[in-house]
Amino acid sequence: MAVNLSLTVNGRPVRADVDPRTLLVQFIRDNLQLTGTHVGCDTSQCGACTVIVNGNAVKSCSALAAQFQGAQITTIEGISGPNGELHPMQAAFKECHGLQCGFCTPGMVMNAIDVAQHYAAPDEAVIRDQLDGNMCRCTGYHNIVKAVQAGAAGMRGA
Repeated sequence: MAVNLSLTVNGRPVRADVDPRTLLVQFIRDNLQLTGTHVGCDTSQCGACTVIVNGNAVKSCSALAAQFQGAQITTIEGISGPNGELHPMQAAFKECHGLQCGFCTPGMVMNAIDVAQHYAAPDEAVIRDQLDGNMCRCTGYHNIVKAVQAGAAGMRGA
């Protein structure tokens, strides 16, 4: 028995019939071919699958797609500008060397955007606390914290 799903992804209306057991990450990657959202652990421990749902960061590997009927979802593919320019948080990760292998980066950037939307000028303690559920095995987080601070400043136009 399929569920008729209707939602908005990256500003575009999407309709699909999905198995009720389909995870949101599977729907995003397999049905919509938006493969920037990564699957790392399948247990919501690593944060590589983080997307923004109705303004809040959500780990899409631990949520059923059917739970998001009518939702507004933004993936890493949906944050760049109309001419492909980097989102301020993406630019900050690049400028501050907040990435290495890149596997965690989409989820890290999406969670960092959420942090910046909820904390105008997050300090190091807030950033480290809020990114606790996003794992990076390469960087040691120092440059990620700097990137989130710079990205938050860029998002508020500072």
